[in-house]
Amino acid sequence: MRRSPETTVDLLRHGVTARGGFLGSLDEPLTLLGLEQMRAAVRDDGPWDVIVSSPLARCADFAREFAKRQGIALHFDERLRELHFGEWEGMSAEQLMQTQPDALARFWDDPYCHPAPGGETLSAFEKRVLTAWRDLVRCYAGHRVLVIAHGGVIRIILCRVRGLPRTALLRLGVPHASLHRVTARDSAALATSHHITR
Repeated sequence: MRRSPETTVDLLRHGVTARGGFLGSLDEPLTLLGLEQMRAAVRDDGPWDVIVSSPLARCADFAREFAKRQGIALHFDERLRELHFGEWEGMSAEQLMQTQPDALARFWDDPYCHPAPGGETLSAFEKRVLTAWRDLVRCYAGHRVLVIAHGGVIRIILCRVRGLPRTALLRLGVPHASLHRVTARDSAALATSHHITR
């Protein structure tokens, strides 16, 4: 039986932004430090055949710059947006500890059962991210792809490819401008993943 081609996907989280906390759907830009963090993260890797990015500025701004500099095709996928945090958009954990400590504790303990008030459920978020992931692996089979996205998006993908339970989601380390490599042979059988930021 003929084996399907191997696909390599590098997942790059955006760098730091001026405002931290639950940014979610807010279009917060990178700081100069955040931009330099992302440049450094990809400096010794590549080349890539294509870039697929979240359309939010903290991902898209670097994606446009890097695609132009490298002469790589760039596509935006709305499904790679960060989780929408509803009433918590733009708020920090410190603020929420003062105003909604019980709700925040429940979210940290089990975000699938206790989403942010008025926010997107983790189940809906997981569904859209993994649908985008399967489409990406199928569309770019045999290629090397750079995906520029958010911490939540990358955690969802890494949980799936590593076969981890949902309870591991918030424990996965995905620092700003970290790069995580995934190799796949088809959209379902995802082989390996490892953190490659130096």
